[in-house]
Amino acid sequence: MTRIRVATYNIHKGVQGLGPNRRLEIHNLAQAVQEFEADIVCLQEVRKLNRGEASFFKHWPEQPQADFLAPEGYQAVYRTNAITRHGEHGNAMLSRWPVLRHQHEDMSDHRFEQRGLLHSEVRINDLALHVVVVHLGLIRASRVRQLEQLAQFIAREIPAQAPLIVAGDFNDWGALLSNPLARVGLRTSSTVQISTFPARLPLVQFDHVYVRGLIPLSQQVPRGRSWWRMSDHLPLLTEFEFAPQKV
Repeated sequence: MTRIRVATYNIHKGVQGLGPNRRLEIHNLAQAVQEFEADIVCLQEVRKLNRGEASFFKHWPEQPQADFLAPEGYQAVYRTNAITRHGEHGNAMLSRWPVLRHQHEDMSDHRFEQRGLLHSEVRINDLALHVVVVHLGLIRASRVRQLEQLAQFIAREIPAQAPLIVAGDFNDWGALLSNPLARVGLRTSSTVQISTFPARLPLVQFDHVYVRGLIPLSQQVPRGRSWWRMSDHLPLLTEFEFAPQKV
């Protein structure tokens, strides 16, 4: 069986702090993503461009953040969730393996929050793996509707027997998530909560990885860095093995 490592991380658009004292963290994030040594990296709040920040920071990367963060040899996929005054941002997926196709679906529930999902199909040897990156809303009622939309999307777009990963910032610590995701065969990577938010003093787990057709092996927050400096979320690292294919 093939072992696969998956990371999910809300990078807070590569900038921490507010006003004139805010600092650029995208370069530190690029080094951190490389150190994950993950096969699949699911990212939220990724900027394609931002003219305001590009003029403020001397070392703002010329590349879109998804391409800048992708380690050498990885393929980066990005789709926009939100259009802002100075640019746009959304979800991204970085893959060590070839990406066969990808698509986006708008999940915005009201005009104050622009949300979406990014679906990619990745080829691992002779196996197709589906990866969905999500960033759900801040309001509970919105998340209820977005979870239903997510379940409908999976049922409509992804073959029932295909291995599947759904990862991202759910803005929920799990009580709301289990039932709608279980209806499409998804289960959490671990029953043990690992707090990921806020990064400086983690109290709840907003960042999750749900899988189908994969066997969970481990779940952890990486150590050894001042993670609270780089984003308001901590990254979540998970490992899986592919379940035996039914004949």
